[in-house]
Amino acid sequence: MNLNALWEYANPKKFISTTDRVLPWVSVLSVTALAAGLIWGFFFTPEDYRQGSTVKIIYIHVPSALMAINAWLMMLVTSLIWIVRRHHVSALAARAAAPVGMVMTVIALLTGAIWGQPMWGTWWAWDPRLTSFLILFLFYLGYIALWEAIENDDTAADLTSILCLVGSVFALLSRYAVNFWNQGLHQGASMSLDKEEHVADVFYYPLLVSIAGFVLLFIALVLLRTRTEIRARRMRALLARERMG
Repeated sequence: MNLNALWEYANPKKFISTTDRVLPWVSVLSVTALAAGLIWGFFFTPEDYRQGSTVKIIYIHVPSALMAINAWLMMLVTSLIWIVRRHHVSALAARAAAPVGMVMTVIALLTGAIWGQPMWGTWWAWDPRLTSFLILFLFYLGYIALWEAIENDDTAADLTSILCLVGSVFALLSRYAVNFWNQGLHQGASMSLDKEEHVADVFYYPLLVSIAGFVLLFIALVLLRTRTEIRARRMRALLARERMG
């Protein structure tokens, strides 16, 4: 597919018609992968010799944390497309992804606290990664509030795109804080290109399936919400024309 063909999907009608076909498949695959990964991980993997059954929260915590960060990075890309190309679907896709990313951030924070309490002896610590993750959550809240506070969609898209650029710093810090600062309670990455840093294979493979499920779930929810945003924008435009007429 060439670049010009790719831009065709910025047309709302083309986007709606394409997702009519794609969304059911993505939804079924997401449910299947989530069910397989979580059932495999929670019921068919052993307890860890140090963390016991607590380690199994990895199948929710790690995928949700990855999606919380990558949702914001997806918003960054679509916001940049809006700034450069002024494609409304890209701005609406960023808006659609924000609540999903915020929920993923909340899940990651809560499961991290549940996992951390027996491991660290505390529900919360001002660890670099935890702190940057909390700030990322606040940026999600600010982003959503800014969209809701501004009536003009184009102005809201412009301002939220700028906010997204700033918040991307904390999205990257959330991902790489452990590498930047050696101190802190949070352990290193559960997954790495270096096989020695991976969790054991017995946990690693169901974790991959769970991550695939979370990714597909995110895609399905963003496609669904973007479709809703497109229709809501059309409705607002029609109502504005009626008031003017």
